Amino acid sequence: MKLIFLGTGTSQGIPVIGCRCEVCLSDDARDKRLRSSVLLKIGQDAPLVIDCGPDFRYQMLRSDTTALEAVLLTHEHYDHTAGLDDLRPFGFITGEPVRIFARESLLTTLRHRLPYAFSEHPYPGAPQFQTYPLEWNQPFSIKNYKILPLEVLHGNLHITGFKIGEHLAYITDANGLPEATARSLQDIPILVINALHHRPHHAHFTLEQTIKQIEVLNPGRAYLIHMSHHMGLHAAVSRQLPDTIELAYDGLEIEIPA
Repeated sequence: MKLIFLGTGTSQGIPVIGCRCEVCLSDDARDKRLRSSVLLKIGQDAPLVIDCGPDFRYQMLRSDTTALEAVLLTHEHYDHTAGLDDLRPFGFITGEPVRIFARESLLTTLRHRLPYAFSEHPYPGAPQFQTYPLEWNQPFSIKNYKILPLEVLHGNLHITGFKIGEHLAYITDANGLPEATARSLQDIPILVINALHHRPHHAHFTLEQTIKQIEVLNPGRAYLIHMSHHMGLHAAVSRQLPDTIELAYDGLEIEIPA
């Protein structure tokens, strides 16, 4: 299985509009962060994408993605769902609705936000979706992808993380993990998890909190995502991290046992 980081930034991305800090002005490509999303590929199956934010169109073009098996959504915030209309070309290519997997509460929100995509008599050219409601801790399969949805705490929201097979987990926008989720993630080989920056936040782990959470979960290796420009320069922060933890960056690809 291949994991491709399409975006590793927080809701504003990096550079932030109008900001003149050293991170936003950095010449290091690793400091240019689109909104967080990943692509998963197993063998010859079409890939999955997790989250579909406002940079989705560019992410698909940049990664040369021409087919999708499905979209998994973590929660309703716009930096994770604003690109759903740009799924249209995949439906045009296949002639089939694009499959979306998410909690029923999130699917209900999307029906209100994008009524033209869910209409009984859709506007010609509108995106067409086939939706699949998820339940936490209820595993499901999409071809060769074995997936376990996990409950994640994001401030007042309860959102979804994903464990893919036995070797990978993807957690974004977290500031707490319920006990059942932590048990599912214990000793996992690859953990992708958020770390916003260094100051306390009501809905996101800080870098220090994420490192402590990683120590408890004991993954083989951890990759940090959903970082703001306040995190600091990629090169400088990387030098301070333990050997088993690294900052992910846009375009990073890693191979994971299927």
